[in-house]
Amino acid sequence: MAVFTLPPEMSRFYKKHLEYITEHAVDPDKRRYATKHEAVRHYIDIDHWDVYPFEKVPRNWTDALIRHTTIYVLNGGGDTLSFGLDTFSRDLEYLTFRDHSESNTYAVPTKQYRQFFLEKILPQFYADEWTVTCADLSTLFGREIDCQSAFAEEHFSEYGILPYHLEKMQFDLTRAFQQKDLRRILRLSAEMGHYIGDAHVPLHTTENYNGQLTGQPGIHAFWESRLPELFADKNYDFFVGPAEYWERPDEVFWETVLASHVLVDSVLQIERRLSEQFPRDQQFCYEDRLDATIRTQCEAYSRAYHEAMDGMVEERMRASIRAIGSSWFTAWVNAGQPDLSKLGSEIPLDEIIPPPDPRVKSRVHE
Repeated sequence: MAVFTLPPEMSRFYKKHLEYITEHAVDPDKRRYATKHEAVRHYIDIDHWDVYPFEKVPRNWTDALIRHTTIYVLNGGGDTLSFGLDTFSRDLEYLTFRDHSESNTYAVPTKQYRQFFLEKILPQFYADEWTVTCADLSTLFGREIDCQSAFAEEHFSEYGILPYHLEKMQFDLTRAFQQKDLRRILRLSAEMGHYIGDAHVPLHTTENYNGQLTGQPGIHAFWESRLPELFADKNYDFFVGPAEYWERPDEVFWETVLASHVLVDSVLQIERRLSEQFPRDQQFCYEDRLDATIRTQCEAYSRAYHEAMDGMVEERMRASIRAIGSSWFTAWVNAGQPDLSKLGSEIPLDEIIPPPDPRVKSRVHE
């Protein structure tokens, strides 16, 4: 549906490849079994770090990692010392590191440490271990330290990186348009749609992503799968108007996450109230799907939940459709509005994606 929000110069191109984009929008879910770095791109447990409006969560990716990265040093005595930031803000002139074992402190100019992080640590993000040289640490701290070897660990991305990944995807899509790379434009467009859709789901923004903290397991699929399955085709209006140009895509992505998060309480509390009103045997039913019989929420119970939320699911789906089109449109405009009619009409070969491993449990669609 996002294709129909685009201006004619773009929609003609996207309509040619509508089947490809639709089919490959699920690729990120398939890929989450192939790399440990994929699943965290689909969500952000932002309430782990702070409360709304989450001012303690840096909007800049590098700043977020800096704030939550600890440096570990193995000294001559065989002990491992940890060096962590007391506080972090780019507005501070100095950052204070504390050796948690010996209670020594080290003041480092903020700009100097940020440059050190960008050059020495961040390029290792996808490596299994982030190594740091003892010489670099002595230079950083301005004094010799007892160091035989050193490494760094970040404790941020495990709680999700969705808005940061959207920023990277937006940049990559813009570059693909600039380079007139048909295959890359289509792949990134499809996957951008997937991640933007995730950002519009309230339960992708909380630690209680599947109701596991409130005794409501299964609510994730109930909200984002069962309700649209029952009501979207017949009841939802997916004509959302034209795509818009975003001056600051990064701000839009964060606004989307915050708008989703403020709905979390309603998603959980409404279902909780209904579960206390409906008899247990009227909440779950069995349905035949292909060659299997599955247990899922009964239609009457689903309808009551759907109506009690007063259009929430439709509103988030409509917002995601327009956001996807706007993302594509913004990338195309920022790339100089290349003539897409000259990119050809051949459909790229399918990406080679490993099939899901049934032994691996992922939280993306629990």
